[in-house]
Amino acid sequence: EVQLVESGGGLVQPGGSLRLSCAASGFPFSANIMNWVRQAPGKGLEWVSSITPSGLLKYYTDSVKGRFTISRDNPKNTLYLQLNNLKTDDTAIYYCATGSLRSTLGNRGQGTQVTVSS
Repeated sequence: EVQLVESGGGLVQPGGSLRLSCAASGFPFSANIMNWVRQAPGKGLEWVSSITPSGLLKYYTDSVKGRFTISRDNPKNTLYLQLNNLKTDDTAIYYCATGSLRSTLGNRGQGTQVTVSS
């Protein structure tokens, strides 16, 4: 059974930073593309970032390029998302997810809330 457990969210002021983590189990993590997706209040799921199994290739939606960094630690079965220079529009529940590149359709965890507010 695929299990994904996100953590690291919180309340932060605009311009602040957070580091999200996702602990994965129940599937061959190191062989899978992984994604971060988010859902803002009242909106649908939005793809944020993808990383290939080796970690060499990374992809970002335009609104987070230069501010967010995706990474993974395959021996620890853990996915990360470093969020810098946060904006109020980044407020959302953030999920790690399996699936293909840029996908919002894979298995997701329960999510972690990120709130950016002054």
